[in-house]
This record gives sequence, C-alpha cells and structure tokens, in this order.
Amino acid sequence: MTQPADLFDLSGKTALVTGGTRGIGEMIATGFVKAGVKVYITSRKADACTAMQEKLSEFGECIAQPSDLSTHEGVSAFADWLSEREDKIDILVNNAGAAWAEPIEEFSEKGWDRVMDLNVKSIFFMTQKLLPQLRAGAAASGRGRVINIGSIEGFTMPMAPGNFAYPASKAAVHHLTRSLARELAPDRITVNAISPGPFESKMTAYALGTDEGKEMVAGAIPLGRIGTAEDMIGLSTFLASAASDYMTGVSIPLDGGYVNLR
Repeated sequence: MTQPADLFDLSGKTALVTGGTRGIGEMIATGFVKAGVKVYITSRKADACTAMQEKLSEFGECIAQPSDLSTHEGVSAFADWLSEREDKIDILVNNAGAAWAEPIEEFSEKGWDRVMDLNVKSIFFMTQKLLPQLRAGAAASGRGRVINIGSIEGFTMPMAPGNFAYPASKAAVHHLTRSLARELAPDRITVNAISPGPFESKMTAYALGTDEGKEMVAGAIPLGRIGTAEDMIGLSTFLASAASDYMTGVSIPLDGGYVNLR
C-alpha cells in the first residue's frame, strides 16, 4: 500500500501550466516547482515569461516560452516546441483564459471569439496535440493528469454585468472536462477541473482591487474570505498526485461554499 506521504509526492514529474505567469496559473506553477516538478509555463507576453522563469527558478526548474494560445496556430506552435524538448509529460494544466464584458447591445464578435477561442478551443487542441507526451507519461508512471481551470461562473449566474461569453465558456469547460475524461480513461489519464471562486488576479481586480471590494465579496462567501494561493496549491497538488487516482470527470468548486451553500 502506498504510504500517505507518498500519495501527494510530485517530485520528478514534468508539467505544463498555460497562463502560468500570473494569478491562478502562477499559484499552481509555484506549488508544482516547490514540490519538485519540472514546470513549463507559457503566456502571451515575453517579458512576463522571462520574469516568472527567473522568479520560480529560485525554487526549482521552470522553463517559460511565450505563445499566443488564442489561435490554433499558436497552440500548434507551442505544442511542437514542447514536443521537441519532452518525450513525455505527466501533468497538463489548461489555465490560460480571458474575459470580456460589454453591454448586450454592444457586445462584439471579437470579444466573444477571443473568450471562446482561449477558454475552450485552446484546451481541447492543447490536450489533443500533447496526447503522445501525456500517453507516454501515463505509460511510464501508471497515471497522467489533465487539469482544466473552469469557474464558479460556469455553475452560477455571473457577478459582473455584461459578462456573457465568460460564464458560457466556463460551463463549456466543465462539460468538455467530462468528455475528455471518458475518452482518456482507458489511457489512465484523468481529466478534472478546478472551478475557482474569488481569487486575486488581474481578471478579478474589478471586484477585489480595493479593501472595500474584498470585504464585500468575502461577505458573500459562506467561509467569509476570498481564496488564497495555499487553497489553489492544495487542490491542484491533490489532482496532480496519486491521491486522486480514482477521480476523473469532476469539476470542483474551490469557492468557500459559494456554489453549494448559498
């Protein structure tokens, strides 16, 4: 029987975290690097990639490569780049995402397509294009992991007005997670989603950018606070580790009880 401490051991694993230079992606990448994982990160801005690689390399191995995952060409180019460097990967975290808000009368096709392309389309095609590496990793260790980042707004009505594409995209992520989980189960690759509630990031700055805003949002959470890096690291470590071997196709609200207790 596996010892309890070994259930959460990620040392020696290789992971990719998309959108890994800030917010939730940075939290997950930081937790993985500190746990002994070789972590690749990507985001659109080259300077952000350089800065985060330098920051995380103080704790372990982190390799950053800028890429635009909002296009199919960008996903393909990054997958090809990674495939040249790694024959196998153990963990894929599909975190890159975008939001867009406008009044319904003005909501643009550009905004709609950007959100759907990055939040949904890129998840499917990144997973598809890295299947050889994921399957090789699963064959070598007995398990592979895909972790998608959804949102509580895929379960509930959005908090911000004019926010149409984002919650629709995250509901799609939750359902895509189930479809991928069923498809990849024979390969011993689990596919689960983390669906965050309020966490501090650039995307939530409109609501959490002031002390007053944080207090107001925390007041709507049954546990009375917003999420922390430790909360995100804890759940992502669980889903990446042997401790979650018997769990797949699940979208987990990480939200202090907002979805299920209100």
